[in-house]
This record gives sequence, structure tokens and C-alpha cells, in this order.
Amino acid sequence: MPFFSVIIPLYNKENYIQEALKSVLIQDFQDFEIVIVNDCSTDNSLEKANEIISEKIRYVNHEQNKGLSASRNTGIRNAKAQYVAFLDADDIWKPQFLQKIKALIDAFPEESLFATTYFEIYPDNLVLPPSVKSDDLKKEEMYLITDYFARSNSQPLYIPSSLCANKNIFENVGFYDEEITFSEDVDFNIRANSYSNLAFYNASEVGYTIFSENQITTSGIKGKKIPDLKYTTLEKENPALKKYIDFERYVLAKQCKLADRKVEFKSFVNSIDYKNLTFFQRILLKMPKSILLMIKKTKIFLLLKGWKITSY
Repeated sequence: MPFFSVIIPLYNKENYIQEALKSVLIQDFQDFEIVIVNDCSTDNSLEKANEIISEKIRYVNHEQNKGLSASRNTGIRNAKAQYVAFLDADDIWKPQFLQKIKALIDAFPEESLFATTYFEIYPDNLVLPPSVKSDDLKKEEMYLITDYFARSNSQPLYIPSSLCANKNIFENVGFYDEEITFSEDVDFNIRANSYSNLAFYNASEVGYTIFSENQITTSGIKGKKIPDLKYTTLEKENPALKKYIDFERYVLAKQCKLADRKVEFKSFVNSIDYKNLTFFQRILLKMPKSILLMIKKTKIFLLLKGWKITSY
């Protein structure tokens, strides 16, 4: 049995899947299998993946397109290893990623979540660091994060492609919600990090591709099912979680305004404690759709030039 099962959901990523696979196959730590879940790609993704020959790779095919959450769940259920690491088909790992995750597991065997930080990849090979709260954490050091929500109320400490989980966590908090097709990772992170501490390696071992084809993160929520973020009991127990969720409500409320989803916008806004938002975030929520759209386009333009502007 391999030590890791690497789960790669695959849907229309023909320009990226080979680099993703190669980044796994050159890992310093080699005790792993790769489970590619083909979610009925309509481009040449599967053909491109098949060009990479390795006995470590096996495929699971959906008979119909089910989405990212279902693809991850299919991978988890088909994983031979106790530890599952996720890699989106347009992201990449540095060669030491799995080795550092293994070091975390050895250091914190009682935990269920293990992750490193990441770097963001933009067109024209532009690389930027994320806006995460880790300035007090030394680079290339391991930590047990007991206050994940306090540290992730801007950009998260990790992304799905830098996360590894012991399969026992899915037995305790459930799998990815297959009804959710936007921000499904936020919903899972709330449940998972409320159950387990996070074993964290403060090293940027994962490349997160921004603006790839078919990427819902940058395309808005039109036609998408979003989480309702109703965790009343957990919020009462943990003020840091309340602040974390209010930030995510703020993010989704802006998306709802841009998509003219007025009922959901109102629901999110009414659930926010405005003390948990910055002055600029409160102002942005009150702005009309036209201004928000202009700001979004401006931010994307500046990002492509290497200038990162946020309201965090």
C-alpha cells in the first residue's frame, strides 16, 4: 500500500495536466500512487494525461460530469493510501512537497490535516506570494496551527493543492459537499479545521495557477451553487471562526451583487457582524454593481502587470 494517494480531478485542463503530473512524478518522496479522476473532459485532457507513462498512475472515469467536489470525493473513495494529497490539474508541486508533508505527519501523527503554503502563478510566468498572515512564522519551519481561522481571514494559509488529509477526517466531518460548485473548499475547511489542528510547513511548495481555462475562481458565480455558510453553533463557540465566516460572507456577498443574486446577497449581509470587516470592506459592500465590476476589472488588469491590490 502506498503512503500517499495523490488525487487529481481532471476536467478540461489540456494545457496544464502534463506539467501537473510531471511535478508529482519528480517528487523526492516516491511512495505514492496517482489517482486521476476524469470528470468527462470534452477537450484533449485525457489524451494529454495518457502521454505521461507511469505505473504509479491509475484512472477513475465518471460516466457524467459531476463537478470538482464529486471528483475529489471519488478520488478519496478510490484511494489506497491512508493519507490523501490533492492537486488540481492546473497547479504544480515543487519536488520536496510530499517529503515535507511526510515530515509533518511524522512530527504530528495525531493530527488529520497537513499543509504547506503556496505561491501564485499568473500569465507570462509572473509569480506572486499570497496575502496570508504568516509573518511571525519562520520560513522552512514546521508548526502546529491551533488558530487556523484567526490566520485565514484574508487569504488562507493553504489551498486545496497544498493540503493532505488523513482519511479519518472524512469519516468524522464528511466529504466535500457535492451540491456546492463554488467555494466548496471553504465549506470543507470550516468543518475540517473545527475538528483537527493543522500541521503546517511554512514553505511555498505549491504553485497555484490563476486565470487558467475553465477556472471558476475568477469567472464568477453565474449558474453556480454557493455555500450558505450557516454555522451558528460553531460561530458562537469560536469568535475567530465567526470572523473567518464573516469575511467569506463578504466575499460571496460581492459575488452575489455582481451576479444579481439579491436574495442571497441580503442573506449574507444580514449575517455579518460589521466589526469583523475592515473599513474598506464595509464601503465595498455598499457600492453599486457597476463600481464593483469596474474595480474587479481594474484589479485583474493590475494583477497581470504584477501589482496586487486587495481589501484585506
